[in-house]
Amino acid sequence: MTLEELKKTLPQASQVFILTDENVAMFWLPETKRWLGCDHAVEIVLKPGEKYKTLPTAQRIWKTLMKHHADRQAVMVNLGGGVITDLGGFVASCYHRGIRFLNIPTTLLAMVDAAIGGKTGINFSGCKNQIGTFAEPLEVWISPIYLSTLPHREILSGVAEMMKYGFIAYPPMLKVNPDNYQEYLLAAGKIKREIVAKDYKEQGFRKVLNFGHTLGHAIESHSFTKDNPLLHGEAVALGMCAALWLSVRLCHLDEKVLHDFERQLPILLSEAETKLDVVDIEPVMRYLAYDKKNKDGKEQFVLIEAPGRPVLDVEVGSEKVREALAYIINKVYSL
Repeated sequence: MTLEELKKTLPQASQVFILTDENVAMFWLPETKRWLGCDHAVEIVLKPGEKYKTLPTAQRIWKTLMKHHADRQAVMVNLGGGVITDLGGFVASCYHRGIRFLNIPTTLLAMVDAAIGGKTGINFSGCKNQIGTFAEPLEVWISPIYLSTLPHREILSGVAEMMKYGFIAYPPMLKVNPDNYQEYLLAAGKIKREIVAKDYKEQGFRKVLNFGHTLGHAIESHSFTKDNPLLHGEAVALGMCAALWLSVRLCHLDEKVLHDFERQLPILLSEAETKLDVVDIEPVMRYLAYDKKNKDGKEQFVLIEAPGRPVLDVEVGSEKVREALAYIINKVYSL
C-alpha cells in the first residue's frame, strides 16, 4: 500500500490514536503525523523496551482511549518495533471487542516479522507473549526510511530473524547480512505473508515460523531477569543454533549447515551484553515449560532436514534439549 492509499483510510476514523515509544517519538512522531495528515491524532508515548509489553501498560492505554471517548470507529496507529505492534494490536483487538489498527514498523525485525501476520500479544508473569489474540491490521506500511535511525544492534537482530526464512522456506536468504539486508526486505515480508495465508490460526503449516523460537523465547524470557537482556533476534539466533544442532541429530541435517551458521553468530551476537552459562540451563528449561507449542507437557520443535525443508512437531526429550543448550553455551561462546 502506498502512503496516499494509507492516508485515505484515516479520514473515515472518528479519532486517530498513535501509539509509540520515546525513542521512536523523538525521531519520527512529528514526521509520521505529517505524512499521514493526522496532526490532531492523540499521542500515546511509552517508555521503550520489552519489559513494558505487559498488562499494566495495556491497561494504561485502554484508560487513555476511554478518557478520549474512543468509539468503534477509532483507529490506532502502532508506530514502532515489535513491542509496539504486538502491544498496540492486542490493545486495539480487545478495546470495544476490536477497533481498527495500522502497523507502521520502524525496526527491521518488525518489518520482516512482528508487524505482519496478525499475531498480537503481551508478556505475562515473565513469559513471552503468553496473552494475546489473532487480529489483522488494516494495513502494514513498510518504509525503509525508518531504518536510517535504527541502532546497529537492532539491524543485527532483524538480520537473524530474516535468516529464519532461509532455513524454512527460501535458502537464498541465508546469504543475508548486515550490509545487504535491504535487498531481501520485501522478499522476507512476502514469505511471511504467504505462510500466514495458508494457516492463519497456526493449526499446521504456519508453525514453520517457530523455527528457532521454541528455545529462543525461553532464552529471551530468562534474559529478562538479567541487567541487559537479549534482543529478540539475538535470542532467536541462539535458538536457531540449537534447532540446527537438534536437526543434525534427529533429522539427518548436513552438519555443514550448522557449522556455516555458527560462523555467522559472532556477528549476530557481537553487541549482545548478556551471555549464557551452564547455570542458565535449568532456568531456561523452566521457561520452556510454558511454551505455547508444547503438547501434553512435551516440547514440540520445528527442525529442518535441509534448508527449505522444515519438519513440524518434532517431539524432543528434555535431556536432548539440555544437550542442545549445553552445546550452544560451550560452542557459541567459545567462538
